[in-house]
Amino acid sequence: MSFQPPRYGVYTPVVTFFNDDESIDLDSIAQHVRRLLTSGVSGLVIHGSNGEATHLSHEERFEVIRQVQVTAKQVNVKPVIIAGCSANSVRETLQFIAEAHKAGADYALVLPPNYWSAAMSKPVIKSFYVEVAEKSPLPIIIYNFPGVTANIDLDSDLIIDLARQCPNIVGAKLTCGNLGKLQRLSATLSASGFSPFAGKADFLLPGLVVGSRGVISALANLVPKVHVEVIRLYNGGEIQKAQRIQALLSLADWQLLKMGVSGVKAANVKWFGYGSPSARKPLPSVEIATMHADISSALQAVIDLEVQLPSTKL
Repeated sequence: MSFQPPRYGVYTPVVTFFNDDESIDLDSIAQHVRRLLTSGVSGLVIHGSNGEATHLSHEERFEVIRQVQVTAKQVNVKPVIIAGCSANSVRETLQFIAEAHKAGADYALVLPPNYWSAAMSKPVIKSFYVEVAEKSPLPIIIYNFPGVTANIDLDSDLIIDLARQCPNIVGAKLTCGNLGKLQRLSATLSASGFSPFAGKADFLLPGLVVGSRGVISALANLVPKVHVEVIRLYNGGEIQKAQRIQALLSLADWQLLKMGVSGVKAANVKWFGYGSPSARKPLPSVEIATMHADISSALQAVIDLEVQLPSTKL
């Protein structure tokens, strides 16, 4: 069987909005997804780190993916849907993947196991991914994010080894920010079978230079069209224009990072008027009024550009 990697482009790791009682706000999620899908993104990541996947039940994860599918049909867009399916055991990871497959996802995004971090040697992590890949009904995208995995950082040798051994391991999201690693993956693995993605907006353009297939960026919850514009300019050889926008993205991404997951939602409420900043406890919830001037000004610069840009398909 031939497994295709995700197509080139911008992917938004969709936030999960909650009501005051911490139940899922499906109406706000639908409104958010409509805005994203009409902005030119190639796909959506559902239940990633910014989607607070670790706080959602199996049933809630299924329900959200189904809501995304319904909304996509309403706006007549067929996005690539990547579902976060991470768990600390092979068994539950495969259960999440099976449920995501049933709900209509196209790919499974999987972090390395990390609860017993001292026991997670390279051979153990490799065996985890190999067994998951061999039994998964969906192609696998490796998710390397040391910040949420007890500082476990997968190196390029391991990722390349896994991609070569398992044909349905078809990509990697590198939130680690290691451009050398991204370069080694793109230089070694064929783009026809493997898509490495920058995992943050602040190295979108540098990532493209070293061979990324796009970006999976939390900031794309706010300014998806700005991300698409950087890629369009890069593809067209307008590097200086792309660099100017990349500078704005890097400043905004750094300021947004300081507010955490709730901050992404708070900024969405402030500038687009729907949803709530609330996160599921114990994650703190950010109040819009607490945004200091540096955060507001950095985000305002990219929001101003976002509202000026047309929707463009890559």
